[in-house]
Amino acid sequence: MVKKVAIIGAGISGLASIRSCLEEGLEPTCFERGEDVGGLWKFSDHVEEGRASIYQSVFTNSSKEMTCFPDFPFPDDFPNFMHNSKLQEYITMFAKEKNLLKYIQFKTIVSSVNKRPDFSTTGQWDVITEKDGKKESAVFDAVMICSGHHVYPNIPKESFPGIKLFKGTCFHSRDYKEPGIFKGKRVLVIGLGNSGCDIASELSHIAEKVIISSRSGSWVMSRVWDEGYPWDMLFITRFETFLKNTLPTVISDWWYMKQMNARFKHENYGLMPLNGALRKEPVFNDELPARILCGVVTIKPNVKEFTEDSAIFEDGTVFKSIDCVIFATGYSYAYPFLDDSIIKSRDNEVTLFKGIFPPPLEKPTLAVIGLVQSLGAVIPTTDLQSRWAVQVIKGTCPLPSVKDMMNDIDEKMGKKLKLFGKSDTIQTDYVVYMDELASFIGAKPNIPWLFLTDPKLALEVYFGPCTPYQFRLVGPGKWPGARNAILTQWDRLLKPMTTRVVGSPLKPCLFCNWFRPVLISVVSIAAFIVLF
Repeated sequence: MVKKVAIIGAGISGLASIRSCLEEGLEPTCFERGEDVGGLWKFSDHVEEGRASIYQSVFTNSSKEMTCFPDFPFPDDFPNFMHNSKLQEYITMFAKEKNLLKYIQFKTIVSSVNKRPDFSTTGQWDVITEKDGKKESAVFDAVMICSGHHVYPNIPKESFPGIKLFKGTCFHSRDYKEPGIFKGKRVLVIGLGNSGCDIASELSHIAEKVIISSRSGSWVMSRVWDEGYPWDMLFITRFETFLKNTLPTVISDWWYMKQMNARFKHENYGLMPLNGALRKEPVFNDELPARILCGVVTIKPNVKEFTEDSAIFEDGTVFKSIDCVIFATGYSYAYPFLDDSIIKSRDNEVTLFKGIFPPPLEKPTLAVIGLVQSLGAVIPTTDLQSRWAVQVIKGTCPLPSVKDMMNDIDEKMGKKLKLFGKSDTIQTDYVVYMDELASFIGAKPNIPWLFLTDPKLALEVYFGPCTPYQFRLVGPGKWPGARNAILTQWDRLLKPMTTRVVGSPLKPCLFCNWFRPVLISVVSIAAFIVLF
């Protein structure tokens, strides 16, 4: 009997889940409260309740070769970093190419998801939906939650004494759309994440004064990396991941901080994180350092107190006559249609095996797709998550015991605290995480075997960027075009850039990027041995 799967949300995660269900012979029904696919990337000029929201100027932080669905490369002429409208165009292309739209019920809200009385034996769920004021109930064999984590804004006003006295405008970055209304205004942005830095940089062109207040600082990276190549095509590789996870901590931390400071010294700009060795998600902003240099954006420490029209910072300085405070303070995780204890099952924290399955459930028929963050792109991550999830739902890839899953979660949490510094973080190491998921379904590339049988491909897979195509080389969902996609990925990267031909486009040397750090590491270890 074909299993029926309810999929909540038709964004990137939802589309990946629909396709994975179809690949494994399951019957998906996707419920989307909006009227189009795309989720977060479907721009709207107004904020909609229950839906993610972006501002008009948003561009991707991951390049197209690292961002695509692993069997659906971007067109050659698409730019490497895309405006949200361009990514939405690609998402729509994918949905149509894979014939996914017919499985989606648009303008439909999921009101509740509850276990059926016989859940312990059937694993089935009662799903109640609402459309045009009419409610419907249906039974599903499994549920995949794909509603994202950029929906419910976190505004920690209790952390800012006097904020209730402030008479200016005050709102979350989720409500920001475009800069026009801020012309000549004095704006305080609280938060040094991607949204805060984007908004502050954009407003600095027309506002009278823009200040960013940061509690802990951030690394700020450029999309343009060594020799002008996209950052992730050089930074996210299997070999670099191996070095960072294998070298002694003192060397790995030094190397990481050196890479982060390669473009400019963060200490000089007031951006330096309090603990620079933590792999906290960096900010991607090509403009912010220049705006600071030009004096139109100022970085300040945390706000100690607000008055009616001013902010007093912890260093004693004051920003007066503020017109607007924008809280770029992130989001909270919430699934109002689901009993909170299912996902937040311990100390009110998200407790999911591999970031997907709630361990205590009697049957593994509920999966959360897309609730992780890493330096890697979201699309390939959700593709691999959903491929494994449907195997578990089918029963062809059983989960470990509850005890083993909880032990794994505890072990991973310890590593996350060491790497990222927050107990409730959903960050993870991209290559390590992807390989873990791929191993479950037999889709992880066998590097030693590749070097023996296809050394040309092996060099690209191991020393080149860890592009999504690698996870469709073998296993269920194997794509015949994966090898060629990997060997031609630099061509697609260069194509939209070489609009004025001044010579042969140059591809990077795969070995040059890691030779220097390896040499430095060897010399450092040798010196340590000699001295001590």
